[in-house]
Amino acid sequence: MKLTVPTPPVFSDLDAERQHRKERLVLAFRIFAKFGFDEGVAGHITVRDPILPDHFWVNPFGKHFSQIRVSDLLLVSEDGKIVDGNGILNAAAFAIHSAIHKERPDVIAAAHAHSMYGKSWSALGRTLDPITQDACFFYERHTVFDQYNGVVGQADENEGIEIARKLGDRNHAIILQNHGLLTIGHTVDECTFWFYMLERCCQSQMLAESTG
Repeated sequence: MKLTVPTPPVFSDLDAERQHRKERLVLAFRIFAKFGFDEGVAGHITVRDPILPDHFWVNPFGKHFSQIRVSDLLLVSEDGKIVDGNGILNAAAFAIHSAIHKERPDVIAAAHAHSMYGKSWSALGRTLDPITQDACFFYERHTVFDQYNGVVGQADENEGIEIARKLGDRNHAIILQNHGLLTIGHTVDECTFWFYMLERCCQSQMLAESTG
C-alpha cells in the first residue's frame, strides 16, 4: 500500500486562504488550552495574512484560549494598528510577533506562551540536549534569548527585534530565558506542533536530570 502523506492545502482564492488560516489559528488556541499552555492573559499565536502579507492575525488581549472564535481575531498592521476586529491588542504580542514576521518573511505563524515546563526550563538559560529522539528535532535548530528585561511592551520594539534576530534564519524555536518558549512555522499547524514538542522535551529533560 502506498503511503499518502497529508500536505497543506493550496488555494487559488486568497479570501479562502485567509479564512483557512484564521480557522487553523483558532484550533491552535484550543490545543494550547487543552494542554494547559494558557497562563492568565499571557501567550499569543499569530498568523500572517495572505492578502496583506505585512499584517498578521492575533488573539485579543484577555480572551481565554479555549473561548477564542474566528470572529474574535484581530488583524494588525506592521505599525500596530487594528484594521479588522474588535478587542484590545496585547502590546507584548505586537512587539515580539511584528518583529518576527518582519525579519522572517518565510514565517507564516509564530507562537509564544508561558507553559509550565517551558518557563521552568527557560530559567536555566540553556538549550536542550539531544537526549531523546524527539529532542533531536531541535538539535542546532533552537537557541536561547538571555536578555530578559521584564514584560515586553509595545514601546519595547528593540527587544522584539533582538528576539527575532537571535532566532536567526535557521532555527524554528527559541527559549526566552526567565520567560517562556517561542516557535515558528510555515503553517499554523507546524508552529503548534513545534511548540508542543518543545514543551514536552523541556519536561523530558527536567525529569531526566532530576534522577541525579
